[in-house]
Amino acid sequence: MHHDSSALRRKGTTPRRRPPAQASPKPPSRSSRSEPPPSLPSRKRYRPGTKALMEIRKYQKSYALLMRKLPFSRLVREVSQSYSGKDLRWQVLALMALQEAAEAFLVMMLANANLCAIQAKRVTLFPRDLQLARRLRGMDL
Repeated sequence: MHHDSSALRRKGTTPRRRPPAQASPKPPSRSSRSEPPPSLPSRKRYRPGTKALMEIRKYQKSYALLMRKLPFSRLVREVSQSYSGKDLRWQVLALMALQEAAEAFLVMMLANANLCAIQAKRVTLFPRDLQLARRLRGMDL
C-alpha cells in the first residue's frame, strides 16, 4: 500500500522528516577520553542504619496493619478449623480485631526481647532474647 503526503495530511498527521545524515564518527580526543561517560543521576545512598530508622518512624506514625489481611485470615480459619473440626464463618470486624490484637502482642514481645538484647550489650536480637522475654512474661515455652 502506497502512502503519499496528501493522504497523511488528510488523516491529521504530518509526514515524518528523515534525520540529517551524520558524518563518520571522529576518534575521541585525549581530553574527552579521561572523562567518564555521562550517566543517569544516581539514587540517594543513605548511611547504614539511616533507612531503618526512617522506616521505624514511618511505621510508628501509621495506624495501618502490618500483616496482610488475607494470609492472616487463612491462618485464623485454619487454626479455628483444627480446634472445632467445622468450617466456621468469621465476620470481617472480628478478623480485624484479632489481627490488631495479634500485631500489638507481637510488637510488645519484640520490644521486650529488644530490651533483653540491650541488657546483654547487643544490638542484634537472638532467639534466646525472645525466649527470655516470654519467660519473664510468664508464658510457657
